[in-house]
Amino acid sequence: MVAPRALGVLLLLHLAPDEGDSTRRDEKPRNVCQGSANMNLYEDFDLNRTAGCFSKCTHSQEELCHLGNLQRYWLNFETYLVERSQMDTLNTSFLTALVKSINTSVSEDLYFSLTPSQVPKQMTKDEHQHPDRVRLPKSLFGSLKSSRPMVRLGIVVLDIGPGNVFKNMNLSCEFWDATKGDWSSKGCSTEVGVRRTVCRCDHLTFFALLLRPTLDEATVKALIHISQAGCGTSMIFLAFTIVLYTVLRFSRQRFKSEDAPKIHVSLSISLFLLNLAFFINVGQRLKGSDAACWARGAIFHYFLLCAFTWMSLEAFHLYLLVIKVFNTYFSHYFLKLSLVGWVLPALIVIGTGIANSYGPYSIRDEKNVTTLELCWFREKIALYVTVHGYCLIVFLFSAAVLSLVSWKIFTLSSATAGKEKGQHWKGVLTLLGLSCLVGLPWGLALLTSLGPFTAYVFALFTSLQGVFIFCWFIILYCPSQSTVTSSSGTARVDHAHTVSQE
Repeated sequence: MVAPRALGVLLLLHLAPDEGDSTRRDEKPRNVCQGSANMNLYEDFDLNRTAGCFSKCTHSQEELCHLGNLQRYWLNFETYLVERSQMDTLNTSFLTALVKSINTSVSEDLYFSLTPSQVPKQMTKDEHQHPDRVRLPKSLFGSLKSSRPMVRLGIVVLDIGPGNVFKNMNLSCEFWDATKGDWSSKGCSTEVGVRRTVCRCDHLTFFALLLRPTLDEATVKALIHISQAGCGTSMIFLAFTIVLYTVLRFSRQRFKSEDAPKIHVSLSISLFLLNLAFFINVGQRLKGSDAACWARGAIFHYFLLCAFTWMSLEAFHLYLLVIKVFNTYFSHYFLKLSLVGWVLPALIVIGTGIANSYGPYSIRDEKNVTTLELCWFREKIALYVTVHGYCLIVFLFSAAVLSLVSWKIFTLSSATAGKEKGQHWKGVLTLLGLSCLVGLPWGLALLTSLGPFTAYVFALFTSLQGVFIFCWFIILYCPSQSTVTSSSGTARVDHAHTVSQE
C-alpha cells in the first residue's frame, strides 16, 4: 500500500442477503465528477467513467470534484458487489475485488492479500513476507455467530490515482469518514517500521495508508514568518557584500585578479536573487494565468539551483586551495566557473520546463486544510530529482571537502600549538565560516522530518546565510591591523588565490 499512487481499500462486512432489487440503467449516464449521482450504474462504462474522476480532481480545479458523490458511489458499489452481484472476483486496471462466503464459526483470524495488481486472495498466517495484507480477527465473526451462520465478505482494492483528492505528506492510516466527507484517523493506529507499516482499525470501511503532513497551520505560519524575516535580513547584508566588493575592486588592485572574492560575490548574487524570488513566490497567492505560475516556479527553481551550484563551486575552490595546493592554475578559471554556476542550472530548468513539471503546489495541515500555496512543482519525480537529489549531491560533496579541510586545519593547529595561543578556536571559527560558504546548513533539510524543532533550525540558519557570508567577507577582506599580524594559517587559506586570464 506504500506507493506513489495512494490505494484506497474498501472493507465492508455484510450478512447474507435476501433477494435484492435489480438495477436499471438510465438513458443518459450522469457525470459523478460534476456532482450528479451515478448511483446504481455499475457496468464497465460507468465504473471507468467514475474511476476517471480521481485523475481529474487536480489542484487546478479545471474539473469540479464532488468528493461526497465519489465516496457514496464506491460504498454503494461495494454493497452491490456483495449483496447483488453473482461474481466472486473482479479484476480491472483500477479495481480488484474478492467476494466470498465466510462461516462465522471460524477458529482462527483470517488474512487476505492486498496487492494492487492482483485479485485479493485468502492467505495463511505464516505468509509474513507478503508486503500488503489485511487481518480480520475471529472475534469479528464470533460477534455475528448468533444471528447468521454465514456472512458475505467483500474485499476491494481501489486505485485512486495521483490526483489532488488525497494529497498528503506523512505516513498515516486513515479511513474515509462518510459523515464528514474526508479522511480521518479515528479508531486507527499507525505503526511505521523499517520495511512495513501496520495499520490497526476497530471498524470496517474505506481505508488507505496516506502521507500526512507533520506541521500544523500555526507551525507553517511561524516558519514562513521566520523565513521571510531571515531572507529580508539576508538580502540587506548580501547587498552590502556586493557593494563592498565593488568598492574594493576599484580601490585594491588584487581584487581584480583574485578569484576567491569573485566566487563569494557570485554566491551572494545568487542568494540575493533566490531570496527575492522567494518573496515574490510566497508573498502572492495563486493568481493569474497558468503560464505566469509556470514562470514563477521556473524562476524560483533556477535561482535555487544557482545557489546550490555556487555553493558546490565554493567547495571546489576550497579543495584546490587547501587540499590540492599545487598545479591549480587554469586559464579563464573564473569564466569556466561562471558557465557552470549560471548555465548548468538553466539547462536543468529548461529540461524540467519541457516536461511541464511546474505549476501550483500546496502544503496542507493535519486536517487536510491548505496552509500555503505557491508556484513550484506539480510533478513529484522532477522535484525529487532536480531539487532533493541535486541538494543531496551538493551537500555530500561539500561535507567531504570540509572534512578534508578540517583535517588540514587541525593538523596545522597541532603543529603550531606551542607558537600561537587560541589556535584551536580559530580553526573552529574558520570551519563555521567555511561551512556557510559551501552550504552545509542546507543539510539540515535531512533532519526536518524529526519534528518542528529541526524545521525551525533549518529555516533560521538557511535564511540567515547571507548574514554569515557578509561577516566572513568582512573578516577576510577588511581585517584590522592586529588581526593581520596574528591571523593563523587557517584564516589565510582564502587569501591564497588562483589567477585566471580573463
